[in-house]
Amino acid sequence: MCRPYALGPTLGRAGHLCRERLDARLSRYEVTPAQTHLLLCLQDHGGEMDQRAVTEFLKVKPSTANGILDRLEEKDMILRSVSGHDARRRLISLTEKGREQLELFRQRFGEVEAMMVRDFAPEEKEALRVLLARVIQNLEEDRTYDEKAVAPRQAIR
Repeated sequence: MCRPYALGPTLGRAGHLCRERLDARLSRYEVTPAQTHLLLCLQDHGGEMDQRAVTEFLKVKPSTANGILDRLEEKDMILRSVSGHDARRRLISLTEKGREQLELFRQRFGEVEAMMVRDFAPEEKEALRVLLARVIQNLEEDRTYDEKAVAPRQAIR
């Protein structure tokens, strides 16, 4: 038997397997993970966001965001429009089909989550949520520390 993994690699492996299982279930809908995450983000923002916010959320170049949006528009899951207040602002909105698809995606997410915690007692599930939330908080705090404390990078000569 192999020795137990350190916590970081174990969390990484669990995350990888979770994404793999979810991607397998979502592949039948012909959407990519980035498209799925964008649709969920739109729903979380009331079904509409401006395109700049979408690009920032995806953490990609505007041209890459445009490609993702093009595919979703071709699938009739989003609609692009010009803001009535500012013609320079492009708005991205969920369509009815996009909302329907999201409901199916949420069902698949539920299946994967149920599989992940199969045979866990309710208190074990809650303990896992609490512990992972603390891990995330600790890492987010460290990220904030790095952003404030790290000196500008210098070239090695």
